[in-house]
Amino acid sequence: MAIQIKKIGIVGAGLMGNGIAHVCGLAGFDVYLMDVNPDHLQWARDNIDSNLSRQVGRNKISDSEREAALAHIVTGTKMDGFKDCDLVIEAVSEDEELKKQVYAALCPLLREDAILATNTSSISITRLAAQTDRPGRFLGMHFMNPVPMMVLVELIRGIATEPEIFDAVRELTQALGKKSVSAEDFPAFIVNRILLPMINEAVYTLYEGVGTVAAIDEAMRLGANHPMGPLELADFIGLDTCLAVISQLHDGLADSKYRPCPLLVKYVEAGWLGKKAGRGFYDYSSDPPVPTR
Repeated sequence: MAIQIKKIGIVGAGLMGNGIAHVCGLAGFDVYLMDVNPDHLQWARDNIDSNLSRQVGRNKISDSEREAALAHIVTGTKMDGFKDCDLVIEAVSEDEELKKQVYAALCPLLREDAILATNTSSISITRLAAQTDRPGRFLGMHFMNPVPMMVLVELIRGIATEPEIFDAVRELTQALGKKSVSAEDFPAFIVNRILLPMINEAVYTLYEGVGTVAAIDEAMRLGANHPMGPLELADFIGLDTCLAVISQLHDGLADSKYRPCPLLVKYVEAGWLGKKAGRGFYDYSSDPPVPTR
């Protein structure tokens, strides 16, 4: 019997969680978006509405499609809303202990046949699956940021992931208007395995005085035809997330080439986490943003 996915739960209403809710609601799926912080939920609803309205303004969708998408999305601060979900996607911060706490509270509430996915960008799927009561029905479903715009979803099997579960989520990914690639369960998977060492090297280039923030970003935009410089991109991703991913690579692969740049560590320690914090490699209190080094 084919696996039917009709209602999708999402844990965490941050940048990734609200983006996933956006695309799921727009594709006609019922969504329960949960966060323990009511302010996060209000911000998420406002952000989804704003992004859908932007799509209407660009003639990507109709206003009736915007209204229908919003109607599909229900928010709440309690996990009880996941009881009738066919699939739950965990999209909390890139913190393994926090994810384990979420699974401990979530799994007893889920139907026995429910699928559980994680949006982790770097942590072992097999290790996370072992913290649940359903490793065979667990997999990685790594969306790219910003979710409404980015087409790619990395799908990652854990060692125990059942083939029919993987196939069902791959079909869902297509129904969301996304394209999937299959990645093996190695630290940071495909995109971040390639992208984060480049960003880390850009920070080293700044740290060693080879170039300024502005020079490094302009060099990569003009010299490599990148749409965004690596330090600007790091600010967009979040420097705490960048540090978490490069640290996973360093710890998981035990190769010195992945050693996090000390300057990246200092910025995170200072709370200069990038655009979301108003300051990172750029200061976002002015328009246009001003480099901080």
